[in-house]
Amino acid sequence: MQRIDNYYTATVNDTTHYPALEGDLSVDIAIVGGGLTGVATAVELAERGFSVALCEANRIGWGASGRNGGQVTGSLSGEQAMLKQLGKTHGKAAEDFVWHLRWEGHDIIRERIARYDIKCDLKTGHLHTAWREPDVQDFLETVEIAHSYGMEDDVSWETTESVHEMLDTTLYHGGIYNKRNLHLHSLNLCLGEARAAASLGAHVFEQTQVLDIKGGRNPQLKTANGIISARKIVLAGNAYHRLARKQLNGYLFPAILGNMTTEPLSDELAKQINQHDVAVYDSRMVLDYYRLTADKRLMFGGGTNYSGRDIDNVAAELKPSLVNTFPALKDVKISHAWTGTAGIVMNRIPLVGKFDRNVYYAQGYSGHGIATSHIMGEVLAEALTGTLEKFDVFAGFDHHRVPGTQWLGNGMLALGMWYYQFKEKLAD
Repeated sequence: MQRIDNYYTATVNDTTHYPALEGDLSVDIAIVGGGLTGVATAVELAERGFSVALCEANRIGWGASGRNGGQVTGSLSGEQAMLKQLGKTHGKAAEDFVWHLRWEGHDIIRERIARYDIKCDLKTGHLHTAWREPDVQDFLETVEIAHSYGMEDDVSWETTESVHEMLDTTLYHGGIYNKRNLHLHSLNLCLGEARAAASLGAHVFEQTQVLDIKGGRNPQLKTANGIISARKIVLAGNAYHRLARKQLNGYLFPAILGNMTTEPLSDELAKQINQHDVAVYDSRMVLDYYRLTADKRLMFGGGTNYSGRDIDNVAAELKPSLVNTFPALKDVKISHAWTGTAGIVMNRIPLVGKFDRNVYYAQGYSGHGIATSHIMGEVLAEALTGTLEKFDVFAGFDHHRVPGTQWLGNGMLALGMWYYQFKEKLAD
């Protein structure tokens, strides 16, 4: 299956096609899924000298890894739930663990881009905007915490007036400006990492759907045209696979994310609406997020559908929010509009563990996938090489399993999001 038409595919650097698996193969580690988790794990393992095979059912970066908003933020998915569970036994050490963890993905991405010369339009600077006046106090506390960890030069509070100078909008009540956060071309990052893994000797297969996973003493991946035998297996398919349903069903649910890009803006208009070229998202539960691309389009996302049903007309859904944010863009045309599927976990903590002594999994980043996928790639590689400290922390988190069908779980998510949206509207 080819990639869907979107901004990322229209501006991709790497047109490499990897072969489909034909015949049998034996490796140290076999990975299912060619998104960011799969390729990041493949690079980590190949750098450590392991033989690796990665199977992608479609094309590398075909799923949400090649369709997202391109923002790499230090907001770790499920961090409050993590702190609540870890804090009971670890106190301040839990706060330190979660704080430092949230930046590890940034460091891995920066280092990897530099090491393998990955061209992915990397930029720095991010603004988390306060949608409501009552949000400000929480934001100020976040800035204070960041400063307590030595980030005075990276993180600052911006007043309402300052934000309105940075962005040509009157919507927000201030915001947190973070110079450490990143934004980039996520598909080019994913493809660049796959190329890096292949250069290190990893076997990368596209159009190779895994039909079954066999665990036990002799793990195997079974495909239509071959079998991969391995010492360990990593399942990194997120919301796009239907494998291991007995073990994983009821924990993760698909949410549909809408995104679009405008036609290229003039230098003057791009500067007018976003003076410092920062990526932005707001403080609502169902939020808007946007940034300028390398060719000065505004990429604008939002309108997340938690029912699991696709969005019929993404541009029609998002254009009113775009114009409400930036009235100066009311006559600008939309060049690309598309959807992607994120994996949502009820408590938002990533699902990491193993359901067999030799079959590991990592999924469910709840909209924070670029940084978190790289953190989990490192966590998995460490676990597979015998360092289980971080892996055991994630595997030990309690998760809510929704019995019954996926429809029921998505219905509960949609109802919960509707409740929070209703509360936010009452507070406006």
